[in-house]
Amino acid sequence: QVNLVESGGGLVQTGGSLRLSCAASGGTVWQFAMGWFRQAAGKEREFVAAVSWSGSNADYADSVKGRFTISKDRAKNTLILQMNSLKPEDTAVYYCAQTRGPGTTSRKYDYSDWGQGTQVTVSS
Repeated sequence: QVNLVESGGGLVQTGGSLRLSCAASGGTVWQFAMGWFRQAAGKEREFVAAVSWSGSNADYADSVKGRFTISKDRAKNTLILQMNSLKPEDTAVYYCAQTRGPGTTSRKYDYSDWGQGTQVTVSS
């Protein structure tokens, strides 16, 4: 079972950028598809982005398309989420997760391993 640890969250102003990282240990980010989800206070956990096992295919929620980029860093065995043009509505705890399959999926129930999350707060 892979252990996932997120980092890179923080407080940023509207329009700013953050880069989230998800370090994997006890496994590799390259074996399966992985994704990012977020959960705002009082709301359900929602899909943000996913990338295939090879890193060649990615899917995004409509709300972040064109602003966020998901990728894998082979050398560091890390999943990355580059977030640009941040908005107050992006404020949430962000979680990385890994599936047991090769292809992207937006369904949280397809993800078997989860990190503890990192807080992102965007001020207006």
